[in-house]
Amino acid sequence: MTTNDRGPEGGEHVEIVEVGPRDGLQNESTVLSVEDRIELIDRAVAAGVRRIEAVSFVNPKRVPQMAGAEEIMAGVRRDPGASFIGLALNRRGLDRALAAGVSEVNVAVPATDGFSVRNQGSTVEEMLDALVDMDKALQGTGVPLSVTVSTAFGCPFDGEVAPERVARVVRRIAETSAVEIALADTIGVGVPSQVRELLRLTAEAAPGRTLRCHFHNTRNTGYANALAAVEEGVRVLDSSLGGFGGCPFAPAATGNIGTEDLLYLLHRSGLRTGVSLSEAAALGDWMGERLAKSPPAYLGRAGNFPA
Repeated sequence: MTTNDRGPEGGEHVEIVEVGPRDGLQNESTVLSVEDRIELIDRAVAAGVRRIEAVSFVNPKRVPQMAGAEEIMAGVRRDPGASFIGLALNRRGLDRALAAGVSEVNVAVPATDGFSVRNQGSTVEEMLDALVDMDKALQGTGVPLSVTVSTAFGCPFDGEVAPERVARVVRRIAETSAVEIALADTIGVGVPSQVRELLRLTAEAAPGRTLRCHFHNTRNTGYANALAAVEEGVRVLDSSLGGFGGCPFAPAATGNIGTEDLLYLLHRSGLRTGVSLSEAAALGDWMGERLAKSPPAYLGRAGNFPA
């Protein structure tokens, strides 16, 4: 197979949503400066990433790693081809995101009350009601809404999550203007058979919406899950440079699937991403230097093939 650094010419395109600046950093003991986070975002865009979860508009007292969201949005280079996503969990966060000039707003709605109450201070129903309010506030702004269903594959507090429970949440989301719905394996417990089942249920519950997947690699199933999602027709995947990331409520979290490792998997499978594998691997190593730890991803160590 002949591939170049951004995937085979003529290969079907898979869009990478780079979540390293947000999900990749939110659970790290080392807090990166605003300047470092701006550099991370700018370099990711230069490597070919077109959508990037740049900031989170949560209370910085609760998540100090995410402080400075407004400063970051003011400092990043506004590449006209790049979209900068801001995470908001409530109306106050949404108002901040819009004032900061994000390109997209993502709202996380857990599938389980156990996680939702501990992580977001509200039940699933309350989060769905808040989503409706945020959706109304977005009308007329031109800023698209995406929604991530977290703990869709399993919950650290409630355990197994029934597929129908996920489908019920998706049906409620489908009543809003959300253009994209993401299924998230927040604590890294999912397997490919779950991926296939949940994607089929989600497609039935929200016909016509773009589907996205977000996988963690806590139990070394993240890449198998990503490939299963692609085989089910998903063409948008989240990943984190260096494989950094993890939920504060996920015991022994090892990180998100690594962007550079995912690129290798997709490119060698005949799919094109438009993201430079070599630049992504170098940036994952750069993150490791800033965080003073080895990246969980492998490409920075093993290298591409052929070399």
